[in-house]
Amino acid sequence: MARRTLVIDLNKCSGCDSCTVACKYENNVKLGSYWNRVLAVGPTGEYPNIEMYWMPMQCQQCENSPCVKVCPTGASYRDPENNVVMVNKEKCIGCQYCMYACPYGVRQFNEDEGVVEKCTLCNHLTAHSDGVENPNDSFDPDHAVPPCVHNCCCGARFYGDLDDPNSAASRAIAAAGGEDSENVHAITDKSGAKPTCRYILSPSIATWKEL
Repeated sequence: MARRTLVIDLNKCSGCDSCTVACKYENNVKLGSYWNRVLAVGPTGEYPNIEMYWMPMQCQQCENSPCVKVCPTGASYRDPENNVVMVNKEKCIGCQYCMYACPYGVRQFNEDEGVVEKCTLCNHLTAHSDGVENPNDSFDPDHAVPPCVHNCCCGARFYGDLDDPNSAASRAIAAAGGEDSENVHAITDKSGAKPTCRYILSPSIATWKEL
């Protein structure tokens, strides 16, 4: 089964929040709610050896998603065609069990609608895409990527299937030295959720730190 996810190059991320704005615009995310946040990690150290980097946070598209397991109505589920973790608002009863179960705090409760929301990798655009962006900068459902990827000013975001070596996500990891490289990281998984989102950060830029 596919592992569609995001790979984010923190060596390039400038903390500009373009991804946050693109996400809110595309998904009509209400004020005060964020499906994608950009966090500052640091500064740490002592002058002149100061380190700092920016770290976008969104749904980690876990392989063993606890949010799906605890949902009593099936509102949190996986798309049967591409395995993306989704939320069906029509089934959501607002119990927020999934929010408590998420190890990464990336789900939001929409009080106006009484439902839980989150990043879906813009599955409404990318469900049938190969994840390789249209070079002509026009929307093409066969080559769609999430707007946060398309609008990243620094080219720091990559979308694709980790099980497809030709996807943009897999190629970005390979260019950084591969999954086992000191440059490629995942947030420490203490719950067994197995997040698929990967972050690229070279020791020459900063030391990887847990949030």
